[in-house]
Amino acid sequence: MDDTLTLDEAMEELVSAEDFLNYFGVPYDQSVVHVNRLHILQRFHDYLAKQAKEMPEDEAARTDIYRQWLTRAYTDFVNSDALTEKVFAVFQNTSTPEGGMTSFVSIDKVFQS
Repeated sequence: MDDTLTLDEAMEELVSAEDFLNYFGVPYDQSVVHVNRLHILQRFHDYLAKQAKEMPEDEAARTDIYRQWLTRAYTDFVNSDALTEKVFAVFQNTSTPEGGMTSFVSIDKVFQS
């Protein structure tokens, strides 16, 4: 990764969970990432989205916040698993009027970001 890139430019260049973890200097166990890579990245995205309105302009401060949220997202899956964390809609069961459970995911939920 080019050290002269801005944070926003770097974020566009990062493609894998390992890229993100390495860029932000978050130590990780490859076996945790291997099983949970998409879940970690989605959780990181979700954490950032919740804080988007409060994000500072200062790049160094934003980098620290990104590092903290990525660390938390990774740690969520060190201490738990994808089924328990229910990051993706497919894991979020809802009850039916008949008292059963369904895992139906509408197309609009698939493409939500």
